[in-house]
Amino acid sequence: MVMTKRWLQTRRNDHYYKKAKREDYRSRAAYKLKQIDSRFRILRRGANVVDLGAAPGGWLQVAKEAVGPDGTVIGVDLDTIPSIEGVETIRGDMRKSSTIDKLMERTGGGADAVISDMSPNISGSYHMDHARSVELVEIALSVAREILRPGGNFIAKVFQGDMLMDLRKEIQLSFREVKLHSPKASRSSSSEIYIVARDFKGSSDDESNPSSSRD
Repeated sequence: MVMTKRWLQTRRNDHYYKKAKREDYRSRAAYKLKQIDSRFRILRRGANVVDLGAAPGGWLQVAKEAVGPDGTVIGVDLDTIPSIEGVETIRGDMRKSSTIDKLMERTGGGADAVISDMSPNISGSYHMDHARSVELVEIALSVAREILRPGGNFIAKVFQGDMLMDLRKEIQLSFREVKLHSPKASRSSSSEIYIVARDFKGSSDDESNPSSSRD
């Protein structure tokens, strides 16, 4: 109970939590995407964007602002996502082909960006939580490889650990630029880091191009 009260108090005093409340974003995570996009220009006007594990919708709000009225934003989650003006949602499992088919149909045959802020339920075991976060990125990467157009972009959150470099190498097989980035909005106590991958090679191009660097 003491820890719960302490956590609630810390959250209430958090700069980005209060900022999200003032600016009507559904989560403080909205500022992570804003900062990533400001640096790497992942979200373009008029683009088709798919947000995986999108509930409660903070990243959806930011994505919709970025792509504008001519762009399409689709959120996918196992849970129902409360409606956001101009945003489509799908309740489904990203590991199922039926969900992928819906995404392809609603993006008109392909997405320009796939983004994921998915996080595992925290177990308290650092190695287990890291492994589970890697598994979620692998799921998101599988979806991205299915629905991204050549030249498309990818963002995914992962917890740092000994599997990270192998995961990065796997992503490099499909993208011409892969970087690791910690936005300022990430809590200093968190081990999370974001994989930012740009310029999707296309599903038929399996060559590796390790032109990446830590950013």
